[in-house]
Amino acid sequence: MKLTLKTPIPKNYKVVMDGFDKNLFEFLKPIGAKMEIVEFTGSETGDTVHIRFLKPIKAEWVSDITDHGINEQEAFFLDEGRILPKPLSKWKHRHVVKNINLNKSVIEDQIEFQTGNVILDIILYPFMFMGFFPRKFQYKKYFK
Repeated sequence: MKLTLKTPIPKNYKVVMDGFDKNLFEFLKPIGAKMEIVEFTGSETGDTVHIRFLKPIKAEWVSDITDHGINEQEAFFLDEGRILPKPLSKWKHRHVVKNINLNKSVIEDQIEFQTGNVILDIILYPFMFMGFFPRKFQYKKYFK
């Protein structure tokens, strides 16, 4: 199942991508969730992000950054789930910051997830959407 959210930001795409750090990650934590960042080594190939969710569910989430890059059109990194909370069996999240002009960019959260059951994927989709939709406002506030 695929989900894409786009958020315009009034800053240069390189400045925005440089802001994808542990502070932003903590700022983006889901509303109502209690979580601990066990490990955050960065947003470049070979880095790891390990989250421990404590509320409303207890779960471990470990993603590896498997690709990253920058060119004149965009900057990006790809995180792929290695250890995922049930019922997820596959997770790919491509974080893209597109260059619109010198002082404008668009953050795209390109998410692909699977549970191994198409019906469960469809049921989970609105929850994933609602979990990531607040980022549109969080990104705008963070990158003011």
